[in-house]
Amino acid sequence: QVQLVESGGGLVQAGGSLRLSCAASGRTFSSYAVGWYRQAPGKEREFVAAISWSGGITDYADSVKGRFTISRDNAKTTAYLQMNSLKREDTAFYYCAADPFYRRSKLISGGMDYWGKGTLVTVSL
Repeated sequence: QVQLVESGGGLVQAGGSLRLSCAASGRTFSSYAVGWYRQAPGKEREFVAAISWSGGITDYADSVKGRFTISRDNAKTTAYLQMNSLKREDTAFYYCAADPFYRRSKLISGGMDYWGKGTLVTVSL
C-alpha cells in the first residue's frame, strides 16, 4: 500500500515556475514508478510525466517537454515535478500516482494503482 500526498500548487503568473511534490508513505516507494497527471476544468485527465523507480527512465507529454522535469528522491520517498515557463493552459489539478511497474502504455493511459488527491495549479496572465 502506498499513500500519496501532493503539495506545491498555487497561483503563478504565466512564464513563472512552480515545483510540485508528491510525498509517499510506505517503504516500497523506491520500487514504484511514479506519474504526474493533470485535469483541467471540463477536460479529461491527461498524462504529464513519469519516472521509473530508479529515475533512469522518464517520459513526458509533448505539451510539457522542455518545460517540465520529473525527478524523485527515494531516500525522502518523494517525487517532484518542476514546472517552468508555465502557460495558462497548464492550469489544472495535478495528481501524482504510483504503480509497481513502468509500462509506458499503462502510464500514459493512467492505469496506476495508487493516486493522490491532487493539488491545484493556476496560471494567470
